[in-house]
Amino acid sequence: MKSQDLRAVLRHASVHPKDAVLLARSGWALRRREWWRHAPFLPLASDAYWEFRMLTATGQRDESPRIDDLVAAAKWSLRQRPGR
Repeated sequence: MKSQDLRAVLRHASVHPKDAVLLARSGWALRRREWWRHAPFLPLASDAYWEFRMLTATGQRDESPRIDDLVAAAKWSLRQRPGR
């Protein structure tokens, strides 16, 4: 995720606290395995995985998602989890 995209998500989350929890839970599910072993030591998705997700969602690797689309996708993904 690009830094300006992350800033947009944080800005949205600060205004919409319910979405903040939703986006954090969804983001946690996308984290790379053993994220604590590699710099920058943050639970983020790998660049290759994020590019793949953007390619399948928008048709372009470098396109930035709209915040409304991120929130909708987060809601959908959390509804798909069994036992939730």
